[in-house]
Amino acid sequence: MRTLLICLFSVSWMYSLGQVSLDDIKSYPFPNQTAVSATGNRVAWAFNEEGKRNIYVAEGPDFEARKLTRYDEDRGQELSSVSISPDGKWLVYIRGGDFGSNWNDAGIVNPTFDPNPEKVRIWSIPFSGGQPKPLAEGESPAISSDSKTVALVKGGQIWSVPIDGSSSASQLFSARGNNYSPRWSSNGQLAFVSSRGGHSFIGVYTDGNTPIKWIAPSFKRDYSPRWSPDGTRLAFIRRPGSGGVADSILAARHNPWKIMTAELNDNPATVVYEAPKTIRGSLPTTHGRTNLHWGAERIVYLSYEDGWPHIYSVPEKGGNPLLLTPGNFMAEYISISADGRQLLFSGNTGPDDLDIDRRHIVKVSVDKADMEVLTPGKGLEWFPHFTGDGNHIFFVGATAKRPPMPAIMNVESKKIKWLAMDRIPDKFPEKKLVEPTQVIFNSEDGVGIHATLFSQKGGEKKKPAIIYIHGGPPRQMLLGWHYSSYYSNAYAMNQHLASQGFVVLSVNYRLGIGYGYEFHRPVDGGTRGASEYKDIKAAGQWLAKQDFVDPERIGVYGGSYGGYLTAMALGRDSELFACGVDIHGVHDRTEGRVDNYLIPDSYDAAPDRELALKVAWESSPVSSVNTWTSPVLIIHGDDDRNVQFSQSTDLVRRLEQKGVDLETLVIVDDTHHFMTHSNQMEVNKAVSEYFIRKLK
Repeated sequence: MRTLLICLFSVSWMYSLGQVSLDDIKSYPFPNQTAVSATGNRVAWAFNEEGKRNIYVAEGPDFEARKLTRYDEDRGQELSSVSISPDGKWLVYIRGGDFGSNWNDAGIVNPTFDPNPEKVRIWSIPFSGGQPKPLAEGESPAISSDSKTVALVKGGQIWSVPIDGSSSASQLFSARGNNYSPRWSSNGQLAFVSSRGGHSFIGVYTDGNTPIKWIAPSFKRDYSPRWSPDGTRLAFIRRPGSGGVADSILAARHNPWKIMTAELNDNPATVVYEAPKTIRGSLPTTHGRTNLHWGAERIVYLSYEDGWPHIYSVPEKGGNPLLLTPGNFMAEYISISADGRQLLFSGNTGPDDLDIDRRHIVKVSVDKADMEVLTPGKGLEWFPHFTGDGNHIFFVGATAKRPPMPAIMNVESKKIKWLAMDRIPDKFPEKKLVEPTQVIFNSEDGVGIHATLFSQKGGEKKKPAIIYIHGGPPRQMLLGWHYSSYYSNAYAMNQHLASQGFVVLSVNYRLGIGYGYEFHRPVDGGTRGASEYKDIKAAGQWLAKQDFVDPERIGVYGGSYGGYLTAMALGRDSELFACGVDIHGVHDRTEGRVDNYLIPDSYDAAPDRELALKVAWESSPVSSVNTWTSPVLIIHGDDDRNVQFSQSTDLVRRLEQKGVDLETLVIVDDTHHFMTHSNQMEVNKAVSEYFIRKLK
């Protein structure tokens, strides 16, 4: 009874103490899955409103938001792959699954324990309105250029179905390997990738009477097919096939790649770009990877070769690359106009020095470096697309206090109209939120680290503090609401914790994006030395030195890679970190690697395999359990498809054997992304209540 009374008292205190309740701040709608039609001025997006996910649409010239679907229960069923047919008459989307997972992303998700759970299906619905039509089970829907057919992937084969659902889906052809990434040409042919283990081919399907055409097959890995505007040629990425002399595991090495073009005949493919044979010239790993586009007489791609993820273009027949986006910033969420002449992207650049920790919409031509920041200021903007007629730009934007919302910008006047603003509930506490401030400090080896600081005025003279650690790790926390639903939730949590009297420091540690190649890909990061942990420790030490922080009350929390680094902090530095919350973190980085390192499936093996395994173990939280004394709350969903649930099961056993003050929360049948609003709120409230009990 005493334990129950203490718990109830803590929860009651949590909701009476602060200005910003979790229920209020988590009432915001979250927009993603933005789409535009290839012609006209129709736009669409998905809204997640407290777990109720629906598609909204708008159309020029007025762009009044309209709710298209009616999924009005919190069932944990994601909406993804939202697209509009080229003629603007149909919406296609997937309902279900957990796309963005590391495995089984198209598997059924059932966090509501339904005895007959919903299948993962592709749906269509008229833009004008009506009932959604189930088209097929599957993934990767691609609408044909004539807007009549949807290609999809099911069971490693390519299928098709009429967009109006007038007949059932049928398999287009049978091909060896795992076939994926269907892409229609302007004249109705379908390119796809056929992965066959250590190599992959680009195939082209014409019709049921024509043999599949394999494009320049080789002993390489070919993928990312992109059609020329006239539908007669293909561009694609080529990388080496598997095998070769076993190389060092711990050393940095170049990851080569090329851009190829080919005609639909037996002529050999042409190399139009080959990445520099440098570490920076390796295959990019930020959003969209190479971001390959075939524009007007030029091929566009992204490369890290000058130290930043920048956009380049090259003549379609080959030639000297042109850097389109010079400067110390990154480009992501890149899209191209319908005429192939202009690009839009989201970049951490602008006239303000603080813009490195923001995002703005930037426009640039495909054939000259005439970059223009379209949305300067203290806001944040992302997911930009030209409308099909080229007259407007559709994007999502936010501020430090106002949550993300969709918007339309007039290209000529630059005037912005925010859409669906009435969907923000009256209870959302915008005026009570704080504007986080930028903090920069040095790690122990001199690396400069950016962080954002949340702190309400008043309260204790020396406040308890909490470090938030993002996951990924290729992420960047910003000076405002985030473009990812996962990190939008984290931003809301940090605002809530600040309102509860905590100082919150959100750390952009190395391995993250936004600060250049060497920061993003340190040679001694991750399993090769966990150098990123130095930045978390430095953040704790920085907080401990501030006159407004109680150095005896510093907590730490994070999810996924942030959970991993939280466990590292508690295991290595319990004297600095008083307690922590580890949400679905990785804890043993040798798991699944021992055979690969020590008993590879060949005589040839990496020369440093034993040392690499030792370093991976020492880069794991489980190697520091002997020095772990701080209390911890461990949270994990047992249908996690990004981090094995067993990672937490193992750590819990070790901490129990050590006698560490341990609490746990298991979310049954939910994934890494806590697909129901109710489950996400259970996690959030557990985190808040735990820190109030332990640090207040």
